Amino acid sequence: MRGAALHNIRAELVARLRARCGEIEDTVYNRVLKMADPVEGDDPEYRAYLRATVAESIDYALLGIERGEEWEGTIPEAAAVQARRAARNGVKLDAILRRYAAGDRLVGEFVVDEAAKLPNEAMRHLMRAQGPHVDRMMASVATEYMDELERIRRSPAQRIAERVQRLLASDSPVDAAGLDYELDAWHLGVVVTGSRSDVTARTLAAGLNRQALVVAQGNDSAWAWLGGRERLAVIEVERYQAAGVLGNATLAVGEPRHGLEGWRLTHYEARAAQQVMLRRPQALIQASDVVLLAAVLRDDLLAKSLRATYLAPLDDHGDSGLGLRETLRAYFDAGFNAATAAAVLEVDRHTVQRRLRKVEEALGRLLHACHAELEVALVLEELDREVEKARLGAATST
Repeated sequence: MRGAALHNIRAELVARLRARCGEIEDTVYNRVLKMADPVEGDDPEYRAYLRATVAESIDYALLGIERGEEWEGTIPEAAAVQARRAARNGVKLDAILRRYAAGDRLVGEFVVDEAAKLPNEAMRHLMRAQGPHVDRMMASVATEYMDELERIRRSPAQRIAERVQRLLASDSPVDAAGLDYELDAWHLGVVVTGSRSDVTARTLAAGLNRQALVVAQGNDSAWAWLGGRERLAVIEVERYQAAGVLGNATLAVGEPRHGLEGWRLTHYEARAAQQVMLRRPQALIQASDVVLLAAVLRDDLLAKSLRATYLAPLDDHGDSGLGLRETLRAYFDAGFNAATAAAVLEVDRHTVQRRLRKVEEALGRLLHACHAELEVALVLEELDREVEKARLGAATST
């Protein structure tokens, strides 16, 4: 069938259908209304929107028949509004789509009735054109519905959390509007762990007279930033926590930093400190005290290297390897003072010095050149022992 002839048939058919638009609209509306969810059926506003949706959807279907299967018109605005409204009212999507399928069948019956005398070839063209438009309509309605559900899901707290994530991830300027938090200021990043951690974080900020930006991470953890025009020293946080206002909450704290980059850095410092806290529970841990250890904990191969380089050689001394470790810990805790370490160990100063020389011989290097690595290796060993002890305890209890 030639294009011109088919075009004329379509135009004539649609003209006859438009003449019956009132009848078609009433039929479809009454059928769909019977399929309404109870929460919708008694709502006058719903009925008005439904009537408008039916009318615009029928017009969309007729345009599809008139212009052919290649036409890709935008779905009616009333249909989009109704889909969003249904999502807000808790109506299931499959119920919405069943209504469109029912409406399509009814419109199809009117088309068949009016096209009964058309040639079979023309009928096939018309029916083939209708299918893609219906599919496109239902897909668009489903998209509007799901988008509205997503908007509902994204509560103000969730939108803030998403914006914070974008700010943390981006090296370029990001719109911070809506955070209600000044980024061009001093910041102290804190990870709060414990029951109602987000409330604890806000309590901490209020007690220190600081602006708060808080993002909950599940039920028992929260990221927080304490902001202000003046630098906040970590000791002020320690003093406030010591007052007992925060209950049993634990705090992993970064370093005071300024501006957007500082806002990011202090947060990463707090999270790094939290990784240490997970292995060594304590009320408050400050990033600057554990920065090397935190870095090593992020890299299993580096941790293994430290143990192999700085602790394994001590094991070659048999049981005395434990004594060398004990001496090293006391020496480091005493601020590299051999006499103080000797007093703690209840030995004389010369014994401590002999043990330290034995360590240097085992390692093949002077202590002052590797004390930081040794300290971290010793702490790693302690943490591993504590984790294993906790694991065995848990296994025994079960």
